[in-house]
Amino acid sequence: MTVLQTTPVTTEQTPADVCAAPRHPRPNGQDSYTISEVVAFTGLTAHTLRWYERIGLMSHIDRSHTGQRRYSNRDLDWLDLVGKLRLTGMPVADMVRYAELVREGDGTYAERHALLEATRRDVRARIAELQDTLAVLDRKIMFYSDASRATAHEAAALKAPAHEADSARSAATARRAARPSSRRTPRR
Repeated sequence: MTVLQTTPVTTEQTPADVCAAPRHPRPNGQDSYTISEVVAFTGLTAHTLRWYERIGLMSHIDRSHTGQRRYSNRDLDWLDLVGKLRLTGMPVADMVRYAELVREGDGTYAERHALLEATRRDVRARIAELQDTLAVLDRKIMFYSDASRATAHEAAALKAPAHEADSARSAATARRAARPSSRRTPRR
């Protein structure tokens, strides 16, 4: 059975549980995933999962009797957190340090807190930079939109006199053709 063939288990989250783990395809106790299932579920490559384990970003991964890695829902929760930390731009060394602190236990809360605070400051600074960059892009887009409209209006204004002159010539020609000839016929 693959991850995609299973039905997610619904879990209720309390308001205080804002960092609750995502729903998993299998209930706890029956949560044994192969590396290929974790690849399909997370979008990470098998190489990346093995590398995370090798550098200490993943804690010990259980193995089957044949030596194959077996991941649990807890491992999937951890991978979700690691993915979020990667999105913040946190260096891998800091992520590994955070993982070590977690494994050391409750006595490291202050150090973990400081590490996450520093990361949050960096994220806020990047967001401010991106907002400034977005404002520049908005101004440029507005400039080119206005310039494009002005150019289209000028082009229409330049074409209008020529078009009106053609229309006037056509109307004059039509009027001349409609009136009787001014030539007098000779009297006999």
